[in-house]
Amino acid sequence: MENNKVLAVVNGKDITEKDVNSLLNSLDPQRKAQFSSPDGKKQILNEIITQELFYLHANEIGMDKDEAYLKELEYAKQSLLKQYAIRKTLSEANVTEQEVIDYYEQNKDNFKNPESAKASHILVDTEEQANEIAEEIKSGLSFEDAAKKYSKCPSKDKGGDLGFFTRGRMVPEFENAAFSMEKDEISEPVKTQFGFHLIKLADKQPEKVISFDEIKDNLTNQIASMKQNDLYYSKSKELREKYEVVIND
Repeated sequence: MENNKVLAVVNGKDITEKDVNSLLNSLDPQRKAQFSSPDGKKQILNEIITQELFYLHANEIGMDKDEAYLKELEYAKQSLLKQYAIRKTLSEANVTEQEVIDYYEQNKDNFKNPESAKASHILVDTEEQANEIAEEIKSGLSFEDAAKKYSKCPSKDKGGDLGFFTRGRMVPEFENAAFSMEKDEISEPVKTQFGFHLIKLADKQPEKVISFDEIKDNLTNQIASMKQNDLYYSKSKELREKYEVVIND
């Protein structure tokens, strides 16, 4: 429960801890962190007190009757009402769980993690070099050390590790070889436009349909957003037909 301790009284009006926290929470994260200390909150309290004093002074001298103020007030009221009306319309975009389930079932093909492979490679200029390195690996040199020693690809610094990739991310010759291999298998030299590769497959993941539970929250937000857009544009169209709109060329 939020503490609503009275921290100051200005001309009979209580300034509470809730008021301080409200102003603090309205700040951007960096400034909020800056003013979250006890001294920072004292500065915020003093700012609230100062603003309240300006408010009292403005009312006392009739500043609330100034023409410029009244124009600004009317503009602020219009802007606030516009935003309130839009939010009120968008709030009608309710999404039921059954709608989310139906959408998921009807669009299941869109909710797939494609087949992926995790591989390392050693890239050299000639097939002869690749074969010589392959022999060293067979004789006991680790693939990772061979990559660091011989590969001309920047991935050499990570032992040739390319991480996970899906089809379409690598050149066809490399991709076809990697996806046809078994885990921990090392390929024969594979020629591509970049040179000759020795490929080691570390892992391979089959295509997988993302479960409903995994994607439920995102789908709910997505459907709500689509409904809000529909409501916004249909209401806009309705209002354009109701009220006169003239656009000057």
